[in-house]
Amino acid sequence: MQKARNLLNEYSRDFTPPPQFLLPSEPPTLDEDAVGGTASDSVSSSLVPIDVIDIDITEPSTFPSARTQQKVSSRWENGVKVATPIKTYEPNLSSSRYLKKPLIWLRRNFEIALPLAKWSSGLIFDLATGKVVEREQVRANELLRVISGLGPAIIKGGQALASRPDLLPKVYLDELQKLQDDVPRFEDSTAFRIVKEELGVEFTELFEIIGDGPVAAASIGQVYKATLKATGETVAIKIQRPDCEETIALDLYILRWWSGIANILTQGILKRDVNVQSIIDDFGELIYREIDYVAEAANAQRFSEIYANLPISIFVPKIYSALTTSKVLTMEWVDGIRLTDTAALQQYGLDKEELVDSLVQCSLRQILDNGFFHADPHAGNMLATRDGRLCYLDFGMMGYASEEQRNGFLLAVVHMVNRDWNSLVVLYQKLGFIPMSEDATLIEEALEKALPDVLNADVSELNFKNVINKLGDVFYTFPFSLPPFYISIIRCLGVLEGLAIQVDPKFRIISDAYPYIASRLLTDSQADMQEALKRLALNKDGELRWDRLESLLEEAQSSAGYDVADAIDKLSDYLLRDEADALAQQLSEQVVELVDTLGNDTIEYVLNILKGFATNDERSLVLALRALQVQLGVATGQVGRSSDSQQMNDLMPEIPETLQRAGRIITLLTGGIETDEKSIAIYVQKYLPIFRKIANEPKFRKLGAEITAQLVDRLFSRTIRMTFGVKAGAESG
Repeated sequence: MQKARNLLNEYSRDFTPPPQFLLPSEPPTLDEDAVGGTASDSVSSSLVPIDVIDIDITEPSTFPSARTQQKVSSRWENGVKVATPIKTYEPNLSSSRYLKKPLIWLRRNFEIALPLAKWSSGLIFDLATGKVVEREQVRANELLRVISGLGPAIIKGGQALASRPDLLPKVYLDELQKLQDDVPRFEDSTAFRIVKEELGVEFTELFEIIGDGPVAAASIGQVYKATLKATGETVAIKIQRPDCEETIALDLYILRWWSGIANILTQGILKRDVNVQSIIDDFGELIYREIDYVAEAANAQRFSEIYANLPISIFVPKIYSALTTSKVLTMEWVDGIRLTDTAALQQYGLDKEELVDSLVQCSLRQILDNGFFHADPHAGNMLATRDGRLCYLDFGMMGYASEEQRNGFLLAVVHMVNRDWNSLVVLYQKLGFIPMSEDATLIEEALEKALPDVLNADVSELNFKNVINKLGDVFYTFPFSLPPFYISIIRCLGVLEGLAIQVDPKFRIISDAYPYIASRLLTDSQADMQEALKRLALNKDGELRWDRLESLLEEAQSSAGYDVADAIDKLSDYLLRDEADALAQQLSEQVVELVDTLGNDTIEYVLNILKGFATNDERSLVLALRALQVQLGVATGQVGRSSDSQQMNDLMPEIPETLQRAGRIITLLTGGIETDEKSIAIYVQKYLPIFRKIANEPKFRKLGAEITAQLVDRLFSRTIRMTFGVKAGAESG
């Protein structure tokens, strides 16, 4: 009792309003050699980069779990990408452990094996009678019921399988996605005992529980709402189920024990080259991260440090490290609103579509910018605060993708848009999805057959689930083995779109992601991204796809943080590289062709206007001049066509498409700058250094001279032809 009093007294004495600290102006990335966070004083989440771990609750000598902060920091040493648990999954240790306890594992083995064996016998019967396809839905539903009754670890395994289109056909994936953590709550007395064992102090000495029992229960733990007696702060306490790690370790051991027979079934009967043991080991590593709450605290800290300075407002609850161990997690309670609670969002004046868009944009930046991302953003893990910020609650399931993997994901999108199936297969081989020895021709044909139906749709109609389903058919048919990063991304984006559709039935994640992808392609100077931009903007003959370029520029403008000046600067840097010589030459030829065509069309357009002036009376001439002013506005995209005076429009010739497109692209490249003096000054300040750099580069000066010479030559030739009435292409006699 005296120990608890000392703890509470010191907590009250030392607690002060939390200061904040700013990280360097450049946000840290997880590709650094060492990504350890800087320790700070006690802090609370905000819009600036901060450390969400509260380390000043008690003196370390007073309270054993105050060492949690040191445990948290150590998780990020040596370039670790996702926090690792103190107790990692060790299958060999489990084997030696349970071989000494035959009665325990035999009893559990029987509980798992009997229902699974019964289900497997039905599948084998279907194979023998040729009714696999006919009975597929029935067997998938049976498997769902079997897994639902086998306990937390097996349910988690089933949920993981639901994101594996390379292992199971679509019907099974759809059924397993229905798996819920529908497990009974354990007794409050058991939860309080675990707190006493972990923190060394009675639960009631530290907390005053709010309400009757836990507010939520899941397969790994349950959550209580309580008040900290020392300060009166409201907290959420997540307490792990009793013997959770032992139960999971036993189930993994049994599943691994059966993996040999499972391999025979999948490889011999189903003709699937799958290593079941490897899949179980991957799942073991994943779930061991989830059951270590100190690792979760470390993930929360890192998430806050990296993403708190995004243009999108996010909130990460403060974690009380002195009250956190591997089995108990204490964090600040957040009174937020579910994103699916439309009435409550409206009550607080929050725009649900805007919140969903912010969630998607934040997730895209997590996946594609830093690679450290929340892999399970479902409705239960997300809240909106009353001031409109997005609050992330659970950091047990995090994913990481390296720079090469992130770039590969974007390249795959580009190859799909271009319908370049050969390049897509080569990329999949490079990323390790399929063996290099596999014949690519059949996979190319399968992709070409599977994807056009969904890719022919307008971007606004593209459904991520449909695309993955079509890809999944190919993944399942051929020997694909999806790496963990790709599985995490599929799960993340699939869950995101599912959540978003609950809020807005018309939502399509691909459409919402397109502006960000366009912005990345236009502003990223990495060779892979420049290659992706080249493939997207140029056709196979090296000719510029003006419609694609215009679309990219237009979409990128709607992406938060996009800067057209930065895009021009990065593109010029890329064109200076030796490997971009051929592209620079192609672009210069395209510029000559464009300017020549533009000039010719402009001259013809002006001549048509002058003819109109010569044949119209004075009143019509005034109308024509007014119409010309409107037409110029249309050409540059500043105004729409006049609907006030049909007569005015009738007096003017139609603007050539080349002029209209050039006007739109110029407007997009200048960011639609206003013509007032202040805006022009900002424009000059922004672009002048870039233009000076370009003008001072010998390579660009040489290209400029070549473009000028070719344009002068074409102008001279056209002048001669017009003077002597010679048609273009006519040969001399």
